[in-house]
Amino acid sequence: MTETPNPNPNVRIFSVDTRFQQMARRPGGVPKELAIEQALSQLDGFKDEFVDWVDREVKELSAAFKTMTDGRQRASELNDIYRRCCQLRDTGTTMGLELITFVADNLCQVLDNVKAGAPYDADVVACHTDALLLAKQKNYRDLRPDQVIEMTSGLQKILDRTKKIGESVG
Repeated sequence: MTETPNPNPNVRIFSVDTRFQQMARRPGGVPKELAIEQALSQLDGFKDEFVDWVDREVKELSAAFKTMTDGRQRASELNDIYRRCCQLRDTGTTMGLELITFVADNLCQVLDNVKAGAPYDADVVACHTDALLLAKQKNYRDLRPDQVIEMTSGLQKILDRTKKIGESVG
């Protein structure tokens, strides 16, 4: 542990050399390139489990969205749905599934617009949940958004429309 010089005499800043940092600096171990390759192969092994998880999440999201179809949205319900969408987006990113990430991020932005005052539109949400179900399919899951431009540009147009509606309401 070393003390870092600080212009303020009342504050002392210490740099702590943790056990993890010491272990990371020691010689030996797996080369970085091999470690990355092994990590990526582990992630590939998790993709099937992830796809099952996406399926369950989308079903739960669909059920949660149905409680909002009558227009009465409570902040807690909307926040829970938003959190689930963020989890889909973030986990899709971790798993390297760009299309799922794109669709989930679009849905997060739609929900941001609803939170900001745009009216809830069940058709917009259904379109996104259907797109998530498609994006998790084996033929689509490894595609990038630019490889299915018709779908992604359509979802983007829907998002832009909800933004405009939200701006005119808010």
